[in-house]
Amino acid sequence: MPTKAPPTDGADSRLVLRLLTVADFEAVAALHARCFPTMDPWTLEEWTAQTSAFPDGQIGVELDGAVVGTSSSAIVFAEDYVDPHTYDQASGDGLFGNHTDAGDSLYGLDIAVDPGHRGMRLARRIYEARKQLCRRRNLKRIIIGARMPRLYRYPDLSPEAYLDGVLSKTIRDGVLTSQRANGFVVRQVLYGYLPEDTQSRGHAVQMFWANPDYRPPGPRPPRKMRVASVQFRVRPVASFDEFAGQLEFFIDAAADYRADFVLFPELLTNQLLALVPAARPALGARRLHEFTGAYEAFFSKAAMRHAINIIAGSHLIVEDDTLYNVAYLFHRDGRIDRQRKVHITPAEARWWGVSPGDEMHAFDTDRGKIGIPICYDVEFPELCRRMRQQGALVLFVPYNTDQRSGHMRVRSCAQARCIENHVYVVTSGVCGNLPDVEGADIHYAQSAVLCPSDVHFGRDGILEEATPNVEMMLIADLDLDLLRRTERTGTVRPWVDRRLDLYGTRQDAEP
Repeated sequence: MPTKAPPTDGADSRLVLRLLTVADFEAVAALHARCFPTMDPWTLEEWTAQTSAFPDGQIGVELDGAVVGTSSSAIVFAEDYVDPHTYDQASGDGLFGNHTDAGDSLYGLDIAVDPGHRGMRLARRIYEARKQLCRRRNLKRIIIGARMPRLYRYPDLSPEAYLDGVLSKTIRDGVLTSQRANGFVVRQVLYGYLPEDTQSRGHAVQMFWANPDYRPPGPRPPRKMRVASVQFRVRPVASFDEFAGQLEFFIDAAADYRADFVLFPELLTNQLLALVPAARPALGARRLHEFTGAYEAFFSKAAMRHAINIIAGSHLIVEDDTLYNVAYLFHRDGRIDRQRKVHITPAEARWWGVSPGDEMHAFDTDRGKIGIPICYDVEFPELCRRMRQQGALVLFVPYNTDQRSGHMRVRSCAQARCIENHVYVVTSGVCGNLPDVEGADIHYAQSAVLCPSDVHFGRDGILEEATPNVEMMLIADLDLDLLRRTERTGTVRPWVDRRLDLYGTRQDAEP
């Protein structure tokens, strides 16, 4: 394993394998210029970014205090480099923005050995260090784009014909032969990989070394999630059982589609306000708490019976004489989690006297972590960013709006949260009317399943979308693997490219 820095305790070790740092920039640039005179060396910006993104991957050889060998590498997802690609794509345009500790493969981007010290097997030392790194990180393989430095001598041969000649030993190529001696196998020719490499006519050979010690890690993160969103139509009901029967229909249907989650709208139990008459809307809202026991019992039993996680919209409850708007997550294993609405609208405060919660959560589920920003909460970027920082890749947004303008605020902000946090967002709204319920008489909704806006995802950042103001249920499959892979390789990378040196978010409990 390379040392962190050159030894300082004596001169016995003339040759040292060590990790390179920003301070080595001038030595590395000079060595690259000697080794690859037709190609531009790394810039200081690129070298700084590389050593910052992945310090363990930048390995060098020092002889008598001088850097005589260098190498750069990054951790990536191999699936992103199965198809033909370029050196710029493999190196994140030299800035290693595609490096991710969650990747499964080490991409070796360059090796340079001083021409005056060749024959000392310095490159082999670097390859062995890379293999140790691969084993230590439990990565599946090392990927390289190998040069063909004698290809320019054979202008009439295609890269494939040249490669065949090297493999059959009718053509001598020290680089490819060395790679094969180090255990690398050929996969394909990469046309136009590095145009500046005139000796290779701009091409390269993609090669792999498989880590024989690789062991699949513990529980693999969920790869997919199937979600259902109910655009629920409120109507007068005569009892809680009648209300529950309407909900049971959608839960059963979502379970039949083998959904992992079903989402209901905000203030779902407001449909019951007509059953608890009161002199003022605020008193009626507090009386909804009378249904809390029945609400919890019904959904908890339904989640276990149908083997589906239920986000049962939200329900007004009273705790310590304080009224809260609370979203419930009923797990299919019987657990119950709660998220209080953090941001209260002026109407909620005026009509019902709802108080805000002061905690935000990313909930652990059997399909990964999720967040539940409730309606107005999604209009505050900081809240959703904290949920993402805590590991949530999917945000479920139950909402309740009376007019299209209110719906559009929720919808537009939910779409923005997808883009800036690189997450999926599922929304569920209320349609229908409650003429006898003051403050909750009309509704507007167009529920949706939203995604990042990039070529890998749905058109216009929409996976599924309901017909406005029509009771229905959406079903969508969320590709969590795709989300993880494109976090650093998308057209833009808002989550990765945040300027954390300039801004960030923190909770009040943090210093």
